[in-house]
Amino acid sequence: MVSNEFSKYASTYEVNNSVQNEVVKKLLTYCRKEPQTILDLGCGSGAVCKSIFWNYKKFVGVDFAEGMLALHPKATNIELIYGDFNDYKLFEKLKSYSFDAVFSSSALQWADNIEEVLYAVSSFRVPVYLAIFTSGTFKTLHKTADLESLLTDLKKIEYLQKKIFPSSKFEVVQYKMEFSSTRDMFRYIKQSGVSGSRKLLSYKQMKQLMKSYPLNYLEFEVAFISS
Repeated sequence: MVSNEFSKYASTYEVNNSVQNEVVKKLLTYCRKEPQTILDLGCGSGAVCKSIFWNYKKFVGVDFAEGMLALHPKATNIELIYGDFNDYKLFEKLKSYSFDAVFSSSALQWADNIEEVLYAVSSFRVPVYLAIFTSGTFKTLHKTADLESLLTDLKKIEYLQKKIFPSSKFEVVQYKMEFSSTRDMFRYIKQSGVSGSRKLLSYKQMKQLMKSYPLNYLEFEVAFISS
C-alpha cells in the first residue's frame, strides 16, 4: 500500500523532499487571509502546519500513514486524524467540523479518483489551497524507462479545476532537483516515498535505467489551485 511506503520512510521524508517543502511555501503565498480553522488533507509529517505563519484557532490534519502522523507537530489546537481521503466516510466525519479553508500539498495526486475527491473538497464551500503533482513529474525518467506516469496529467487537472472550482486561480510551476549521481537520484526516489510502493521495473531494468538516464536532475510539475 502507498500508506506503508510513506510510513516506512517517514523519518527521512522531510530531508529528502526539498521540492515538496518549496511547494508548501509557494502554496501559502496564495493565502491572502489568515483562516482560523484549517483542514489539511494528506498532512504528512506537518509541512503545512510548520509553515503557517499566523496564529490559528484549530488545525485538523488528516493522513493515512501513521508513521507520518507520529512526526506531525502536536498541540492543544492541533487535531490529527488517521484517515484516507479516498474513503467517503472520512468526509462524512469531517462534515461535523466547521472550516475556514482546506489545504492539501503534494498529496491529492495519490487519489484513487481525483475528481471524486475534489468534489468532496468543494463540498466544504470554503477557500481551497491545493498543490497537486502532475504526470509531468519525472517526465524524462518515464520516457527513458518507457513507462506511463501513475499521476494525473495536467490537462485533466486543469479541466477539473475549471469544472469544480470555476472561480479559483490556476498556476503550473516546474521544479528541478539535481543530483551528483544517478545512484543518489534513485535512492532519493525510494526514500522520499514518491514511488508509491509501485515497483514497475525489475532489478535488471532498474540498473539499465540508471545507465541510460540522460539528465542529472529530476523534473517535477505542480498544479496549484487557489481560491
